Amino acid sequence: DVRLGFDLCVQEQDFLRKRQSYVVPALKKVLQLEQDLLDHETPVVAIMTTGGGMRSLTALYGSLQGLKKLNVLDCATYLTGLSGTTWTMSNLYRDADWSQKDLDKQISEARKHMTKSKINSLSLEYLKYYKKQLSQRKKEGRKTSFIDLWGLVLESFLHDGVQYVIKLSDQQRAIDRGQNPLPIYTAVNVKSNYSTLDFKEWVEFTPYEVGLQKYGAFVRTEDFGSEFFMGRLMKKIPESRICFLEGMWSSLFSFNDLTSFPRAEEEPLLPLKPHELRTRLFTPPGPLGSTLRSALTDRICIAQDHNFLKGFQMHNDYLENKHFCRWKDTVLDTFPNQLTQSEEFLSLVDTGFFINTSIMPLLKPERKVDVILSVLFCSLNQALDQTCKYCSEQGILFPKVDLSEEDKKNLKECYLFDGAETPGAPVLLFFPLINDTFQKYKAPGQKRSESEMDDGKVDLYSSCSPYSTYSVQYTEKVYDRLVQLGEYNILNNKDLIMKALHTAVARKRQKKK
Repeated sequence: DVRLGFDLCVQEQDFLRKRQSYVVPALKKVLQLEQDLLDHETPVVAIMTTGGGMRSLTALYGSLQGLKKLNVLDCATYLTGLSGTTWTMSNLYRDADWSQKDLDKQISEARKHMTKSKINSLSLEYLKYYKKQLSQRKKEGRKTSFIDLWGLVLESFLHDGVQYVIKLSDQQRAIDRGQNPLPIYTAVNVKSNYSTLDFKEWVEFTPYEVGLQKYGAFVRTEDFGSEFFMGRLMKKIPESRICFLEGMWSSLFSFNDLTSFPRAEEEPLLPLKPHELRTRLFTPPGPLGSTLRSALTDRICIAQDHNFLKGFQMHNDYLENKHFCRWKDTVLDTFPNQLTQSEEFLSLVDTGFFINTSIMPLLKPERKVDVILSVLFCSLNQALDQTCKYCSEQGILFPKVDLSEEDKKNLKECYLFDGAETPGAPVLLFFPLINDTFQKYKAPGQKRSESEMDDGKVDLYSSCSPYSTYSVQYTEKVYDRLVQLGEYNILNNKDLIMKALHTAVARKRQKKK
């Protein structure tokens, strides 16, 4: 009942074939080609998003609207998310044909919820409802936490107070004909008493499967959360409503890092071996140090689900198995009998607590992604710099990113990193969320009048910004400006998007020769 293997599942492979019927004509149109691309000439394009709370939820609508207007949305095969962008994605995929329609209705619906008062979500009526839902989950055999409550609160924030009996596996409807990009949601599996610097394992969620890339182990999405032993489904537990997954994907409360702590006696616990171990565990000495470490590494809240790896003996030949090497990056990788297989539960947190990026599923070699449109809703060093460093350390093919100090201080709306220095790496288009030419232009080539200049003032990151990661309510004007900025930054960089797609097609053709 557990699928072991690094290949894509049969359902995803079938999806890829069906998606071609949308991607090929879309690429022909946007690239103005005379003939359809052949299979070996058609690049796999992915849209990658980052977290950022309600800011990322809102701006993603604008970015997708821009891609839709450029007809690039139909060119994309994958759409990945974490934290706030998973809220946008799960909402979009309730509509089986969302990318084939104008997004105005979806944007208007989200606007209604982003601008409403959230105080009612903490009313006595709602609290009774939350308690009832959590009690039901316990009866089903689940281990509940504050993250489950957060998921229910999120549901009330982003919907009309109606319980949507919607599950992740229901999103198969939205990809059964290849009509939308395949959504991939991300999280990391952690261990108590270890920061994410010392132990984390990538977990991916699709409408078909949930799995850990590191082990090549996957279960059907509808079976995630059930009890397994040695790969057998022992006790079936009903699939969670998606709001509980949203709570986990965006578990803002899972504080767990040591990065701000001045460590003492920085000696590695384990010897460094280039192909097995790339991080260090540091333990402050004495009772005070232990107390401080515990305070800094204990997670206030994590989501716990039954571990479908339980009972496997993956530590046998683990160190010699070449397939595991790419994701060996924890202090326990030289003690594989202490890895996830020995745990009763998976301990899942927001991916942003390690790196604020959902890119890792797209770097899986089996997906053969050629172009990544990276739409960032966080600071530069939270995503791009850390991703580059991680990929370099892990030997994962990734474009060389070279930003000047001037660029880092004054970012442009879009950067193209073609990966020419790293054969086999995808072409990366990087869209930082900044307010640059939008201040003077309301649309590409259309200058603002004097009376419209205020509409171009979008304060994204200052201490007084209304777009704080923890803000849960916007005014209508604040919401509209952020959506418009997200759309504008895509539309204003059409030429770079086309250049990236042309580059990928040329490489595919050259590779075939």
